[in-house]
Amino acid sequence: DMSDYEILDDRFQKLTIGHAKLERLWTGSRWAEGPVYIPAARHLLWSDIPNDRLLRYDEGDGSVSVFETQCNSQNGHTLDAEGRVVACEHSARRISRLEHDGHWRSLIETVNGKRLNSPNDVVVKSDGTIWFTDPVYGIDSHYQGMIARPEIGGSHVYRFDEASGAVSAVITDLIQPNGLAFSPDESILYVSDTGASHVQGLPRAIKIYDVAEDGRSLRPRATLAECEAGFFDGFRVDRDGNIWASSADAVRVYAPDGTLIGRILVPEIVSNLCFGGPKRNRLYITAQTSLYSIYVNAHPAGLGPVAGISQ
Repeated sequence: DMSDYEILDDRFQKLTIGHAKLERLWTGSRWAEGPVYIPAARHLLWSDIPNDRLLRYDEGDGSVSVFETQCNSQNGHTLDAEGRVVACEHSARRISRLEHDGHWRSLIETVNGKRLNSPNDVVVKSDGTIWFTDPVYGIDSHYQGMIARPEIGGSHVYRFDEASGAVSAVITDLIQPNGLAFSPDESILYVSDTGASHVQGLPRAIKIYDVAEDGRSLRPRATLAECEAGFFDGFRVDRDGNIWASSADAVRVYAPDGTLIGRILVPEIVSNLCFGGPKRNRLYITAQTSLYSIYVNAHPAGLGPVAGISQ
């Protein structure tokens, strides 16, 4: 029974496990977002933004608990090379990091003396630099943050180099940049634009940016794909370069050439996803009120040696 899948291309067939089912692991959030898998703890953290809390799913016993409340309306998360959680905080309008001692440390709050809008999603490049999107969703309303006046006058993608303290806007041609992810060799940065929420008729697309030889600047190249259902919000790239993207009714999977090769059907609006599990072959999906998962025959880009996984 492949009812949880829609296979549109043979390339998707080999990424699926025929008898693996979509599981709803938990429900009870208002807007689930920002999943991040913590290998050392064998748990998943994710955001429930309107309730201003982080939730934790324990892979060992399947339990869900509240990891933290009053967390500055955190949205997107990622891990750095040390296994620390890096977070986008809507109401504090900053990027922070959960240090090994258990305290959150603010990493960046301003650009050229102006406060960030409301950082949304974040990735860490292999050189340790932090790349993040900064749309206005967290300051648009009191639902996912706090109403506030934007100071920068645009929604950009930034690169932050903690070693030097330098932050630079690397993409300034999007309306509301949202999810982002590098290709496996980091030669491409993919960024979704959900600006149709603010500008009628704007394409709901994932854009392709080439990373320059210096590894610091970007050149716009093309559109990878446009979304026929809702928005591309968060997404991840697997080790073969396929893009696993959220949408209103499914996880949409695109080949690197932009072909929609398949969908994993989800009964709620999908916001984001990430690969987890000891072998990183479990796709965790945040969708509106719930956390879902499904086992797949795919692994995340940038994955080093892991028990049970051959390179």
